[in-house]
Amino acid sequence: MLSIAELADYVRQQGLDHLDLTELQMAVMTLSAVWQLDKPALSSAVFRYPVPILNDDGSCSLSGELADAPYDLAPLWAGETPEALALLTNLHALLHSVNNQIAVSWLGIYRKVGKGKEAKLVKLAYQGLPSRAEFPLTEAFAEHSNNSRVGLTGWAVLVDDVAQWQAAGGGYYTCDPKIQSEVCLPILAEDDNVLGVVDAESVETAYFSPQRQVWLAALAIVLAQLFAEPSEPVEEAV
Repeated sequence: MLSIAELADYVRQQGLDHLDLTELQMAVMTLSAVWQLDKPALSSAVFRYPVPILNDDGSCSLSGELADAPYDLAPLWAGETPEALALLTNLHALLHSVNNQIAVSWLGIYRKVGKGKEAKLVKLAYQGLPSRAEFPLTEAFAEHSNNSRVGLTGWAVLVDDVAQWQAAGGGYYTCDPKIQSEVCLPILAEDDNVLGVVDAESVETAYFSPQRQVWLAALAIVLAQLFAEPSEPVEEAV
């Protein structure tokens, strides 16, 4: 179990000093219990999910238009291994628990795979409408994607009003045009390298109160421990 001081380090680094550390510690304890609880494995269908068609240069999704073939996560582990299935089962359980608390329009977990110019974020689990599966970790893509920006920098992004954010020059990748606010947090290793990101979106402006941010921060903190397990994606297979 992480100490209050360790939790304080994360929120301070991410500019989340306004969060209540006792509430954060309780949320971390709750999600850690969800992760450690024995649970029946989901079916192998969890390895695949629908994705929208991308435009010609791959820079954005075509809203409401799905690709013929689903995205397949199995190659990340060189197959549908029991360890991978256990990890995905845990990720979906964590998403369910968090969304029971904060009721967002969209919530997803991404894992960083690959290195250097080949590095990207791959969506492992989500709740909400179908969305893009991979986000390149390049400066060019980060200009219009908060996921990529957070994945590159390791710094959180909080957007209270998407329209105002874009008008001020902020990047935003549109999968669902109804989304009005977003929180994107990094999942960090002990050495502060980015392991992945947590992304949450709402159709309401200024939706992410400190109480809701607590659960998202707790999710990012717990996932940092979960991603350190041997079941993490095999980068060479990507």
